[in-house]
Amino acid sequence: MIMSDTQTFEDPTAEAKLGLGIHAAAMAVVCVVVLVGNTVATDNTLSQGFLGLIVLWALCMIGLVLTKVVPFKLPSVAWISLVGILATLPWTPGSAWILDKVQHVNFLTLATPCLAYAGLAIARREIDIAKESGWKIAVVAVLVMTGTYVGSAIVAELFL
Repeated sequence: MIMSDTQTFEDPTAEAKLGLGIHAAAMAVVCVVVLVGNTVATDNTLSQGFLGLIVLWALCMIGLVLTKVVPFKLPSVAWISLVGILATLPWTPGSAWILDKVQHVNFLTLATPCLAYAGLAIARREIDIAKESGWKIAVVAVLVMTGTYVGSAIVAELFL
């Protein structure tokens, strides 16, 4: 294949940089999933969970904006955590209101879609590692899962 000097290939290992709009939309979808789970799993009303998720969404967006704007680089999860911590400190104005709204969001319903995505998100690099490892990685995975299950069962038998 002949290529001209102006054509270039993109690096397949480079990470895609997503804009704030895509992040906002993705978090809105997660909020809808969490709202359904929160309403079903708890005694909270739909409006209570909705207000709490709007507050959490806004805190996340502030953290993402700081990730893009601040000159020194920290991961977005660090900025989001910092914003959440600062917003809920006792001496921060409005912290009582924020805490009142987010207390209606169940942590497990919030974690479920995030953990599901983490389980499904596989990068090209991880696929290459799996190809290089071959059958050995399957043996290690089975042993780790079995050990985790048996270990959890033993702890449950001993202490529960």
